[in-house]
Amino acid sequence: MVGDGAGATLAERIARYRGGVGDPRAMVGELRRAALLVPLDDGGGGMWTGHLGGVRWIFAFTGEESLARFARSRGNSEQAWEYAELLGARLLDEVVPGMGEPAGIAVDVADGDGAMLFPPVLGIVPEAAAVDRDPDAPGEVG
Repeated sequence: MVGDGAGATLAERIARYRGGVGDPRAMVGELRRAALLVPLDDGGGGMWTGHLGGVRWIFAFTGEESLARFARSRGNSEQAWEYAELLGARLLDEVVPGMGEPAGIAVDVADGDGAMLFPPVLGIVPEAAAVDRDPDAPGEVG
């Protein structure tokens, strides 16, 4: 069986995990270390997000190629897209808790076999932002 590989990128870890190989904790660690491209919306300069299943998903991409595929899927391939480059740790530790509602990270959403959702649960986001945390714990979101 192929190991998870200490030097694997986030995109490689996602592909391996989706193929049935790999440690999800290592993938979360790689997400935290990864520099991700987060497209900015046209309006107020906020991050591009979407809602699904009661969660606000922050769209993040592992590279310009995956961001370009997302732009094409939205019918905006000719337009230049503004984006911020943020470490996954900053998204998880600062941005997600600041959303004021359950939020997670959707990585490479235009890449069907390469997409991965990192939901707002313990072990991924800070306890105060996790939807599965102890309800008596301080720091309620929402």
